[in-house]
Amino acid sequence: MKKPYIILIAFLSLCCNVFAQHSRFATQGEIQFEKKINIHAMFRMSINKNNEVYMQKMFDEYKSKHPQFVTMKSTLLFSNQTTFFKPIKEEDNSLAFVRNSPGVQQINIIQTDLKNKTSITQKSIFEEIYLVKDSLRKINWKITSETREIAGYPCRRANAVIMDSIYVVAFYTDKIPVSGGPESFTGLPGMILGVALPHEHMTWFATSVKDMPVSSSSFQMPTKGKNIDSKNLKTTLENVFKQWGTAAKQYLRFYFL
Repeated sequence: MKKPYIILIAFLSLCCNVFAQHSRFATQGEIQFEKKINIHAMFRMSINKNNEVYMQKMFDEYKSKHPQFVTMKSTLLFSNQTTFFKPIKEEDNSLAFVRNSPGVQQINIIQTDLKNKTSITQKSIFEEIYLVKDSLRKINWKITSETREIAGYPCRRANAVIMDSIYVVAFYTDKIPVSGGPESFTGLPGMILGVALPHEHMTWFATSVKDMPVSSSSFQMPTKGKNIDSKNLKTTLENVFKQWGTAAKQYLRFYFL
């Protein structure tokens, strides 16, 4: 009678080991993200009654020659309570008419200290480079019951509004207990693997996650740039763009996402 019990115990032990292997919580690793932009929709947003005579013609020409969506890549390294977000630069000739818009650029390299709730961002704006040192943006997330899988990880949806009017949908996984994410999106009880800004026509979604050790040297920030904080940078840019009319507001929104 003992033999069946021995077999049962061995089987249960094996199951527990298998379950434990698949229940590993990653605290270090590398995430590859794709940023996808609906260029046609974004271009259409820039057309108004003051510019429609020439902008509509440009838009029609662009649509006839270029695809609706453009994809850009980036990497997020994470180790415990530190993350490092960096774009992968690729030349895309399909951005000819809209290249100067910050919405179709990846202008940020970001080192985030989640423990101390601070970040350093190297931000490229036209010909200027800034080093923005500031506290993390506080996002009032509302977690929902909706779930989906991203890059092999179970994720839960959360919604928020940032900068007074930008609606954000995020998906995070508690299997990576690091409260980070792409760009400056943080503050959920797990790593953010997907972000969508429906009204801005752009998304960031993880395509792969590598659970691996990351050396501290990998988090080295560039040192080039003018030191400034977010408040003073916003004031500086508002002064630069004050003659731009409605376009200025759209540019500022993208620069501070």
